[in-house]
Amino acid sequence: MSRIVYVNGDYLPEEEAKVSVFDRGFLMADAVYEVTSVIGGKLIDFDGHFTRLCRSLSELEMDNPTDRDALLAIHRELLARNGVVDGLVYLQVSRGVADRDFAYPEDAAPSMVLFTQTKQLADSPAAKKGLRVITIPDQRWARRDIKTVQLLYPSMGKMAAKKAGADDAWMVEDGHVTEGTSNNAYIVKGGRIITRHLGNEILAGITRAAVLRFAREAQMELEERAFTPDEARAADEAFVTSATTFVTPVIEIDGVALGDGTPGPVARRLREIYLDESLKTAV
Repeated sequence: MSRIVYVNGDYLPEEEAKVSVFDRGFLMADAVYEVTSVIGGKLIDFDGHFTRLCRSLSELEMDNPTDRDALLAIHRELLARNGVVDGLVYLQVSRGVADRDFAYPEDAAPSMVLFTQTKQLADSPAAKKGLRVITIPDQRWARRDIKTVQLLYPSMGKMAAKKAGADDAWMVEDGHVTEGTSNNAYIVKGGRIITRHLGNEILAGITRAAVLRFAREAQMELEERAFTPDEARAADEAFVTSATTFVTPVIEIDGVALGDGTPGPVARRLREIYLDESLKTAV
């Protein structure tokens, strides 16, 4: 049985779901998105994702086609119709349909699409064995703090990692790591967790915010600053965070094993804390 997806007010079988060839998300990558994870049928940090969605739309001067309660209802309806217990809900909002032009159209209505994916997130094999990453130049546009659908270069980075026999890539700009292709990056040295400070250079991860809050509550040492690839390769351990990976250890960077080459204790403990605490507030 095919999935049921949501397209501009309608719930449709995926085979019948269509958007216009003149949709600016298709033509211009003029769209933003969010991905909310689902564990045990509950949405993790839904309010954080909605808040960031509103910010992304505002930064692009794009109208918001929904409100918090209506969007939550759509998420829940999709989960119910598709029988999703563990997985994710993907949401994309574009500026809408208009004849192709670089200037924003004045009268286009935003388009909104949502779909689900069933995926085992909590019991992830990658979290148990750890990730191997490579470093690549960061050649994306400068407003990475807006969660747009401009994902071609991150896709190229994923493929470069795959060709190198690794799992992912960390991007480097001006001699410092920005973030992973689809996650925030962290190293641990002497028990201190180090991750890049917020700015236009990286996405303000919803999972990142929660993990840093939980780490502070657990009285772990934190430092928000840029770090170099050399620092990363010399770290005791490393990890990434995102809505779909939660906290996942990194065991190798550019072919250099970290620590004893297995998931480190800080990353493992933070994953446990994150899952425990996030489920308490899931909706």
